[in-house]
Amino acid sequence: MQTETLSEKTLIIYCFVDDFLKKIKPSDDKQRRFTDAQVITTAIIAAKKFYGNYASALDFLASYEGFYRIDRAVFSMRLKRLEATIRLIFNHLCQTIKELNLSQEYIIDTFPVSGCRNIRIHYCRLIQGEPYRGYNVCKKEYFYGFKVQVITTKEGVPVQFDIFCGETSDITALQSTQVNLPKNSQLFGDKAYNDYEIEDFMYECDEIMLRPIRKSNSKRKDFPYEVAYKKMIRKQIENSFTQITDLLPKHIHATNIEAFLLKIFLFVLACTIL
Repeated sequence: MQTETLSEKTLIIYCFVDDFLKKIKPSDDKQRRFTDAQVITTAIIAAKKFYGNYASALDFLASYEGFYRIDRAVFSMRLKRLEATIRLIFNHLCQTIKELNLSQEYIIDTFPVSGCRNIRIHYCRLIQGEPYRGYNVCKKEYFYGFKVQVITTKEGVPVQFDIFCGETSDITALQSTQVNLPKNSQLFGDKAYNDYEIEDFMYECDEIMLRPIRKSNSKRKDFPYEVAYKKMIRKQIENSFTQITDLLPKHIHATNIEAFLLKIFLFVLACTIL
C-alpha cells in the first residue's frame, strides 16, 4: 500500500531524474532557475495528479515545493525538447524492472484513448481519417483515436508500450511490435492474440513463449489448470489499465498529435515510476 504524500513522491521523482540526468548529461546549464530535472518531474506529477494539466502542476510545485514558476508555453517547448531523454529514462527504468522480475511472466493487452467524442468526429482537428476509428470490445462501442498496446509484469507494472491508430487489431499491433523481453519469458494475452505463426516465430527467434487464452475451436488446447492460471494472470492487467485510465481526463488537451502522444506516454510513465 502506498502511503507517500505528494511532496514525498515529488522528491523521489526529482532525485531519481536528477541523478539520471547527471549521469548522461553532466554539463547542464547551472544558470537555469528551472532545470531539466524539474521539467521532467513537473510533467510526471502533472500526469499523476493533475490529469496532464501542466499549468496546474506548475502552480502547485511553485506554491508548495519551491519550484520556480515558468510560463506554460515555455515549459511545453522545453518538455518537447526533452522527449528523447524522457524515453531514455523510461527504457532504463523498464530494463531494471525486467532484470528484477524473476518470474519472467508478462502480460500484453491494449486499451483505447479517444481523441474526441464520437459526436464531434467531423469537427476534430487533431486527427482525421478512418484509420483512427476503432472498436472497444469491452465497452462494445466505437471510439475515434488511438490504441495503446502495453506489456506489463505479472504485478501490473508497465515495461513496454506502443501506440497505434484506433482501427489496428491486437494481433496486427503485436506483429508490428519489437517485443523486448528477456529470453524464456512468458507473455500472456487474451483470445485476440491467438496466432500460431506468431507464437512459433517468437519462440524460435526470441525464445519468448506467447501464451494467449485459447479459443474454443483452438487446435492447441490448454489443460484446465493452464486455463485457470491464464485467467488469474489476466485480471492483473485489467487493474493496471484501470490505474492508467483513471489518470486520463475526459479530454486530453493538445494542439497537435505529437503533444497528444507525449501526454499518453507520460501517463504510462507515471504508472511505471510510481
